[in-house]
Amino acid sequence: MEVLRLYFVMAIFAFILALCVPSINGQVPEPAPAPTSDGVAIDQGIAYLLMLVALAITYIIH
Repeated sequence: MEVLRLYFVMAIFAFILALCVPSINGQVPEPAPAPTSDGVAIDQGIAYLLMLVALAITYIIH
């Protein structure tokens, strides 16, 4: 009797989950757009590198 009750609860849970999460039913989300670079990340990377070089030179001099 307990097994039947467990199966019933699992069936109800699966039904509610299927209604609430429609992406499980085979719908595929559209792919994300390709990342683009406007040069800001490259400029920031160069600035960080130059700051590290300046820090290293300052450390060596002192």
